[in-house]
Amino acid sequence: MSETLQTDLCVIGAGSGGLSVAAAAAAMGVPVVLIEKGRMGGDCLNYGCVPSKALIAAARAAHETRRAARFGVRSTEPQIDWAQVRAHVRGVIGAIEPTDSEERFRAMGVHVIRGKARFIGMDRVEANGVEIRARRFVIATGSSPRMPNIPGIEFARCLTNETIFDLEEAPSRLAVIGAGAVGVELAQAFRRLGCDVLVLEAGRALAKEDPELAAPALAALRREGVEVREGARIVRFDPVHSGAQLVLEREGGEEIVTASHVLVAVGRAPNIHDLGLDLARVAHDERGVSVRKGVRTTNRRVYAIGDAAGGPQFTHAANHQAGLVLRSALFRLPTRARPEIIPRVTYADPEIAVAGLTEEQARATHKKLEILRWPFAENDRARAEGRTEGLIKIVATPGGRVLGAGIVGAHAGELIAPWQMAITKGMNVADIAGLVLPYPTLSEVSRRAAILHYAPKLRSHMLQRVLKAIRWLG
Repeated sequence: MSETLQTDLCVIGAGSGGLSVAAAAAAMGVPVVLIEKGRMGGDCLNYGCVPSKALIAAARAAHETRRAARFGVRSTEPQIDWAQVRAHVRGVIGAIEPTDSEERFRAMGVHVIRGKARFIGMDRVEANGVEIRARRFVIATGSSPRMPNIPGIEFARCLTNETIFDLEEAPSRLAVIGAGAVGVELAQAFRRLGCDVLVLEAGRALAKEDPELAAPALAALRREGVEVREGARIVRFDPVHSGAQLVLEREGGEEIVTASHVLVAVGRAPNIHDLGLDLARVAHDERGVSVRKGVRTTNRRVYAIGDAAGGPQFTHAANHQAGLVLRSALFRLPTRARPEIIPRVTYADPEIAVAGLTEEQARATHKKLEILRWPFAENDRARAEGRTEGLIKIVATPGGRVLGAGIVGAHAGELIAPWQMAITKGMNVADIAGLVLPYPTLSEVSRRAAILHYAPKLRSHMLQRVLKAIRWLG
């Protein structure tokens, strides 16, 4: 090694979490070294959140064209220009890239090193021939698509979220392995863009979601022509000249399914191999780096955040954890991770948004619960826009303290915000019921659900006697 650097903070990984730590620390004048072996911006910018939502937006435009006739607007089947769709996706990435660029971070005063990082001691990392000694390290290396162990899978030349956005032509028939959030989102998007789509799930589709919330989203997929098979076991892939041939297990024999392309969406594995974690005495396993109180590892100098830490695999979770790292590493303040304040959204149409506990999770720890529901079909804005599928479901204690909230419906990801605040601040449904909201808006579903908390009380004998007495008084 030809060079040694001494710094306060060394961040490994320039994805969302790592960039957040580096930017905030540099803004406070803290010397920072940032190491990245791949593309700045990580998975979220280049392969995940940004390109997928750009593709979903294009697919939604095609879908809205098809449904325009219901409003008295004549329409025809949209003509999909795949090259333009792809250009839109790349354009969105390109518009955001400068924010995450190496040039911007160098201008902030961050020392950026392009190369693979590896611990060579408890307080040392080597990258691209440079030895970095730091007071504190942050592992923010993200994750990569997990590949299933299916015989012959190498014959299928499978796509993942890291390669599917580079397709020069749209798939004629796309087989999606895995019906989690990523699989469902992309299956619907490609179907709306004119592709024939089959989703294969070994268990239950959208298994992490409350079945009551998952049902409307899955019904919409099937209604749009996506074939969703639950309990589907892939026995093997057979070699074929082009495309892919999947062999499924079925009662009494096997079934052969063909596809032009195969997308694997069965989960992600943390990028922690070859980091020299044993030399740094950082405990880890196949789920990721072990952390205490949310961000600190078994080496007091080293923190881990985001997918590398094995927690919720969301950009906003990594950004939240970045704040915890700064609080602990720079100011030596106590930190405590709160998984319950990390919301999640499945960007299907209708969207599914969840904050806090699901009903199943709440029943495991609470003897009595109050479940409040309100359908989108009873919301005037939803009626006007023809978006009446879905509902809001609130999980609360009998006294009204909010434990969790789930929404399936149009713009659910936006509508979950007040409930996320209620859970974070320990608020009561009464706080939401008392809001004055503009009419007509979809946000009224939250208030209407909260008001249901008072319905039993309005019918109580005591209240009826009080009202009778007041009427008697004139």
